[in-house]
Amino acid sequence: MSAAVVGIAGILIMVLFIFMGLNVGISMILVGVVGYALVAGDFGLAVSRLGTVPFSTMSSYSFVVVPLFVLMGEFTLESGMSQGLYRSCEKWLGKFRGGLNLATLVANGVFGAICGSSGAAVATIGKLSLQETRKFDYDDNFSAATSAAGGTLSWLIPPSTGFIVYGITAGNLSIGRLFASGVIPGIILMICYMITSFIVCLYNPKIAPRGNDYTLKEKFASLKGVIPIVVMFVIVLGGMFSGLVSYTEAAALGAILSILYTAIARKLTWKGFWRRMLAALKSTVMVFQIMVAANIFGYFLTITNLPQNMANFISSLQVNPIVIIFLMFALYIVVGMLMDGLSVVMLTVPIFCPIVASLGYDLVWFGTVLVMVIVLGAITPPIGINIFVAAGIDKKIEINKLMKCCLPYSIALALVTILVICVPKVALWLPNLMFG
Repeated sequence: MSAAVVGIAGILIMVLFIFMGLNVGISMILVGVVGYALVAGDFGLAVSRLGTVPFSTMSSYSFVVVPLFVLMGEFTLESGMSQGLYRSCEKWLGKFRGGLNLATLVANGVFGAICGSSGAAVATIGKLSLQETRKFDYDDNFSAATSAAGGTLSWLIPPSTGFIVYGITAGNLSIGRLFASGVIPGIILMICYMITSFIVCLYNPKIAPRGNDYTLKEKFASLKGVIPIVVMFVIVLGGMFSGLVSYTEAAALGAILSILYTAIARKLTWKGFWRRMLAALKSTVMVFQIMVAANIFGYFLTITNLPQNMANFISSLQVNPIVIIFLMFALYIVVGMLMDGLSVVMLTVPIFCPIVASLGYDLVWFGTVLVMVIVLGAITPPIGINIFVAAGIDKKIEINKLMKCCLPYSIALALVTILVICVPKVALWLPNLMFG
């Protein structure tokens, strides 16, 4: 059996394991070790990777940003910043048709900028929004769908764990440039989501009646709840983009500030502290497990020469390069429905980045579109991960209706993604302006 055939068989077996419910990381490690042994003819050498790869992966200084940004997000939750943010958005936007859903989208966008986790944003803002929308007889399924869609913004608006992992996996690309590349597409996407929500609510007024209209004094008073997140956003990202601190130092600064604010807000207890530290540890271990597993699987793919052969084959196709890019992204949508976003990045970037580079495309632009396509899969029925996170918010949410409600948001995200593909300057203008 040729090495290429072993490589293809390994990929198919790994996908089968995942469909059977086996952990993604364990699936990649099992296939990677056994496949490497078959191709190299040395089982001892394959097993030795289990001893070297975890250390070489997790000892990288670049990866320290992952636990730090995760920790920042956890203490942002503990401090109650998310509640203040949502209350303020509700005061300003609640009077419009479906205004509470608009507030949910804005809150998700801003909270995602601090949290960086799509699932955490959906779960946190989703619970808050559902409590409020029920007071005004909003449709639970559409409210949950809005939370699922809003959670995708956390992977575009920095700091984004997806950009960090992509930047390191793709060959230590500038994290600052990647963060900057997501800002304008993220803002455009948030606006398009809001327009989509407004149109759907106009078409079907029963799902989202008008909310309360607050006085200007009440609106400005509510801005006090937004100040902590805005200050943290400015300090962390402003310091990084200005060059005063590196992205690693910015992550550490954000973690410290979130803990200090939690203490100042008198929300810091020993029980809460250890709960958030443990939650951050679990999230970090999950991310690092996927990274280690992807590297082990990557060694297997490399020895089969499958990535190189794929790159050579695709590069030799007599078609417009943009056709190849669209084929890649179509594959990403399907894979994004089935797997966690970080798993998708770690598994596919080593294969596709050489192809993209050989076609002459900017890898920062590719990373931005890649993130958008992966999160498109996360809210696209029938398997989108964010859909199931949103469905878990409350037992009264019906998964079939939730999927139907997510479709307008999926269309909006698809249109913005096509815009960024066809007009790369949407993603590249800001990083080129800031970093040259």
